Amino acid sequence: MALEQQKTLTGIACGLAAYGMWGFFPLFFRQLAQVAPADLLCNRAFWGCAFVSLVLTVRRQWHLPMAALRRPQYVLRLFVAALLVGLNWLVFLWAIDQHRVIAASLGYFLTPLVSVLLGMLVLKERLNGKEWLSVALALLAVANEFFTLGSLPWVSLVLGVSFGLYGLVRKQVPVDAVSGLWLETMSMLPLLAAYALWQGAAGHSVLTGFGLKTQALLVVAGALTALPLMFFAAATQRLSLVTVGMLMYINPTMQFLTAVWIFGEPLQSGRLFTFALIWAGLVLYSWSGWSKYRRARAA
Repeated sequence: MALEQQKTLTGIACGLAAYGMWGFFPLFFRQLAQVAPADLLCNRAFWGCAFVSLVLTVRRQWHLPMAALRRPQYVLRLFVAALLVGLNWLVFLWAIDQHRVIAASLGYFLTPLVSVLLGMLVLKERLNGKEWLSVALALLAVANEFFTLGSLPWVSLVLGVSFGLYGLVRKQVPVDAVSGLWLETMSMLPLLAAYALWQGAAGHSVLTGFGLKTQALLVVAGALTALPLMFFAAATQRLSLVTVGMLMYINPTMQFLTAVWIFGEPLQSGRLFTFALIWAGLVLYSWSGWSKYRRARAA
């Protein structure tokens, strides 16, 4: 029993570390406001790949990504996953640069509800009443954003849908988080290298030419790309998916509070109603997940 409690506490600590780091990202990347979002994406992928390569070397686990490379169906899906997560990173970095962190946090609040919808549409999963209502509230929230702002909340939608699709694709590839991240960042590098060469021809260096502090932060950004995923993987190995799902809300909540209290982004009353709808949907989603978990344990 004591061993089980220790395992659970370790899992919660890893989950808090993962979601806490992700929630801290707006504050961290705001320190790199002088770097264009596309340049930040290049550095994040390059240094992230370098950091993961170091981790695989220290752990002597190169056989894991090499085994995945021998399966073309895995490589293709991981390439698609790389495009999705790269799009997610780029829009997130752009949102921080454009002082739209509230919209970004809304996107990550939407992600679990997008996952429910994708499960129904793609995996043909059956939804219960609470899950149907949570999806309906999410759609109503998007409609409210449209009427409040006068345009589709594309930042929130791109972040929520791209990360939901990324999770769907990654779920279908049985590769561990570290090896998967190495393969994903490696898949990004040719496209990002082409962008870097194009910028270099115009006299702009993407990876070098920064001050010492900025260069150091860019290297740290690579490590911060990998570390939360490693903690997340450790948490999922020790906790039920319901517990991991509950911890998930730490990230967008931290981003929301950072945007309002630290960055001073305006929060219109109409947008507050949007968040109220999303939070209500998340309560129903969590309630449904907890009920399923209890029934499974009872069985």
